[in-house]
Amino acid sequence: MSRVKRGYKARRRRKTVLKAAKGFRNARGRLFKSAKESVMRARAYAYRDRKAKKRDFRRLWIVRINAAARQHGLSYSQFMGALKRNNIDLDRKILADMAVNDPTGFEKLLAMVR
Repeated sequence: MSRVKRGYKARRRRKTVLKAAKGFRNARGRLFKSAKESVMRARAYAYRDRKAKKRDFRRLWIVRINAAARQHGLSYSQFMGALKRNNIDLDRKILADMAVNDPTGFEKLLAMVR
């Protein structure tokens, strides 16, 4: 039986892993075994956090809308319920942006739903 050195395939696999680990510190960026573990974990965290990011931003928008609505004597749930009753279809991202950057427009919106 002849010996198989697996040069090209193995080298290509190692190069892709080490390229993905570029910027990692110490052994994590240089040694294949450590780099492979770090890259796998980094990719798992990236996948998880792409989902978490959406949740985090929605929570932030809700907090901002709630704060702005409460300044005018309305809770978040009352405000959102009033928007639904009046068929005003603005998503939370836009409402939060209005609350922070356009307070007068937000006040007009509150006046419309009252």
